[in-house]
Formats: sequence, C-alpha cells, structure tokens
Amino acid sequence: MTNFHIRYGTEVAAALRDGRPVVALESTIVSHGLPRPDNLLVARQIEQAVRDAGAVPATIGMVGGELVVGLDDAQLTRLATVDGVSKLSVRDLAVAAATGADGATTVAATSAVAAAAGIGVFATGGLGGVHREAAQTFDESADLVTLARTPIAVVCAGVKSILDVGATLERLETLGVGVVGYRTRRFPGFYLTDAGFDLDWSVDSPEQVADVLAARDAQAVHHGGLIVANPLPVDEQLDPALHDRTLTEGLALLARDGVTGKAVTPFLLAHFHAATEGASLAVNVRIILRNADLAARIAVASAARRTDAVA
Repeated sequence: MTNFHIRYGTEVAAALRDGRPVVALESTIVSHGLPRPDNLLVARQIEQAVRDAGAVPATIGMVGGELVVGLDDAQLTRLATVDGVSKLSVRDLAVAAATGADGATTVAATSAVAAAAGIGVFATGGLGGVHREAAQTFDESADLVTLARTPIAVVCAGVKSILDVGATLERLETLGVGVVGYRTRRFPGFYLTDAGFDLDWSVDSPEQVADVLAARDAQAVHHGGLIVANPLPVDEQLDPALHDRTLTEGLALLARDGVTGKAVTPFLLAHFHAATEGASLAVNVRIILRNADLAARIAVASAARRTDAVA
C-alpha cells in the first residue's frame, strides 16, 4: 500500500462537501470497549442515534492500513468481530497504516482525524485521563494533550470513574482545554452522575454550544478542544454503592495481575461488566447513545448557524 491518505465514506464525503452536520464517532468502543456481540449492535445503534437527531455519523477507524472517516457496515463489522485489532492513538496512525493494520481509534486519534477532516463535533462515552498512582507511573491518557491542540467539541460523560478525576480536571485546566457542563455545574464521572467536582461553566442547549464554538473560531485565539460534559440522569446512573465496591475490587485485581498501560481501561471495564452482571454495560450504552444524540443536535445547530451567517 502506497496511498496513505484518509479515505472518506460516500455519505460522509457528500455531507462534508454540502456543509451538512456530521458527528465523529470512535471505533475503540467497538473493538475494545464493549463485549461481543453487543459491540456491533451498539455501534449500529450509536450511528442511528446520530441519524435520528439529523446528522451524519462518521465512525473512524483503520481497515487494512487504510484510515477511514465514515466506516461502512462491512468495515464496522470487521473491526467488531476480528481478533488482533490494534488500539490506535495519534502516534500509532502512521505506523499502523504502513504495516497494513486493522485498528480502532481512541478518543485522541478520533479527535485528531475528525479535526483534520473538518468535523467539529465528536461523541464518545468517557474521556481518558490521569490514572491513579500517576505520580509514580506518569500514566496519563494522550486524550488530554491531544485535545489541547485539537479544535473539536467532545460530548462525553466526563472521564471514566476508574481514573483520578480531580487530577484529570487539573491537567485539563493546565493544558487549556475548555470544559462546560451540559445543564449542570458538576462534573460527571461516567457511570456516575456526579464525580464530586464543580465546573466553572455550563450550557443549556445545543445552540449555546454552537455559539461557544462559533466564538472560539471567530476570536481565533484558543485552538484547543471543548469538552461538553453530559451527565446521566440520577435515576439512570450505576448504583453508587455497587460502583464503589466494584471499583475497589477491580483496582485490587489490577495490582494482583500487574496490568498496566493501555490494558488498564479494558481490564477494568470488563471487570465492571462481569461484577455488576451487565448493569455497567447497560449504563455504558445509555451514556453513548445520549451523547450521540446531543452531539448530533450540536452539529445541526452549528450547521444552521453557518448557513444563517452566509445568508
């Protein structure tokens, strides 16, 4: 393979050309974040949620070394069902392409590729962040530094509660990444509605998020990302007592088995799924579907704003 340019799915290419709303979606949740066979079913549901809210889904991934913005169903099925799919951050993209790999893009890689493709809104479940014990291990997700230099809005349910949430918020502030709560002044913790930390800013509608993005672009001062933290309703979160007990058990298993690096998050998510007898999976699915819907409505509002500006 010698042509390493990004390839666009037919529908996504047409939408970008016509200025229609597009939402980027990651593929790591398909290959590494959800168990089979639920992963493929949920991936299709996520795309449908974007469509139902009026936008075009652009799931990003790598198939046989080809970086694709807007995977078709056959490509999505491949990444959901074959073994050996690599987990690709930004630094891995060129090597994976040159070696002909199948790869699923992380939040960092999806954000970077989406921004390069001219897509301004991205829906995911939860961000990566600063890991527990990072003072000793220096283990911090590339999501954070990537968002510091990538002008994209990421709709998420905060950061995964298995991380050091407070330290992650401090790093986001240091890196200059904007954080707003969607109809809340409290930062969500993925499975949990409230991770225990206040936010300085909140927004109340997709149109207000679109205004924030328009202001950033017009000012041309801040070139980093915007995190739109969209918490689950209290009655849809994982039971907090069950969450805390499961997390404590999972952290003990991590230490016992010596799991580190990229393997930590999928290990803990799998433990949550098993220990909660599927309750965490149901919450995870609710999170990503809600975020896909909100991201699509933000993309629609942004597209309408651009149309009005031209008119």
